[in-house]
Amino acid sequence: MKVIDLTHVIHEDMQVYPGTEPPRLTQGNTIEKDGFRETALFMYSHTGTHMDTPAHMLEGGAELDRLPASTFCGKAAVIPCKGRITMEEIEPYREIADKAEFIIFHTGQDKLWGKEEYFGDFPVPEAEVIRYAIASGKKGVGIDCMSVDSMNIDPTREEMPNHFMLFRAGKVIVENLCNLDQCSGRMVDFFALPLKYINADGAPVRAVAILED
Repeated sequence: MKVIDLTHVIHEDMQVYPGTEPPRLTQGNTIEKDGFRETALFMYSHTGTHMDTPAHMLEGGAELDRLPASTFCGKAAVIPCKGRITMEEIEPYREIADKAEFIIFHTGQDKLWGKEEYFGDFPVPEAEVIRYAIASGKKGVGIDCMSVDSMNIDPTREEMPNHFMLFRAGKVIVENLCNLDQCSGRMVDFFALPLKYINADGAPVRAVAILED
């Protein structure tokens, strides 16, 4: 069994969505002074590798803490999508994609993590891909980019079509994944377990893919 960590490390100098305050990690207690070490964490709910839930953009949408833990794990098809995310890219992997509970798009954008180019013109799923994910009963979709929608649109005007389509269908979204090159083109056991806090509109996750020997 091989466990692949798909999660970026959270730190104070990390990239965050433009306009979001970066995380702060401060020493609350020390071994020298208190006999134990404890860190105070401040971060927004969509920091780093994280999960979006319908409550992120929909009034009355499902919140993470109200969803069963089974929502956050299952079989996932990891689809190589270099440059485009269309049904044409899915077609060679259609057999595993149809059976999967999640569909995850490997674009390679994570290799630009920490650079300004990470926010650039990254590929996003075309509408037919999102409709396929919904029609085939996926629990959610994942991607190794900042968003499943372009960053050149206004979220306040419902110009994030992929988010809204998925949220209205009750699906979750996992963004800022990494290391998908280690399982690209494969079916994996996927776990993306979010922090369980009250009325959660989203949360950082520790995402992993498990490959059987």
